[in-house]
Amino acid sequence: MIKNLSYNSNKIKALLFEMVGRSFSLIKRFKLKGTGSNKLVITDASEEVVELLKLDNNINYCNIEIRERGIIIRFRSLLETYGLIIPYHKLVIYKGESKMYSFYNDNNFIKIIAENRTTHLFIKKITKLKYEYNNKMGLN
Repeated sequence: MIKNLSYNSNKIKALLFEMVGRSFSLIKRFKLKGTGSNKLVITDASEEVVELLKLDNNINYCNIEIRERGIIIRFRSLLETYGLIIPYHKLVIYKGESKMYSFYNDNNFIKIIAENRTTHLFIKKITKLKYEYNNKMGLN
């Protein structure tokens, strides 16, 4: 699901809480050694995302935020911030060529380039948290 996250509304907060849970507490963020990625280059995306990204002529970047029950992939188009909201039970991650990763949720996807070791480790962290969450919920 893609939502405009530019505005701080209670409706959007409730939707994010329902789908991917709360942000981690400060202590949990330290234990996880961070819950946000660095800036990632988008190489390809689903049609709905591409329609938003082609509104401006900038290089398409995104970042990933880990939440309790999923992730949010945030990207900007013009002056708006959008998010691809993916609960862990719908998240599928593919590793393509040596530096390519794809994040899928139902009909939407975003492909990124992992240009450094930090990004590879961050994606491993997402995979581990997804596995732990699905085991806890009995989804594996």
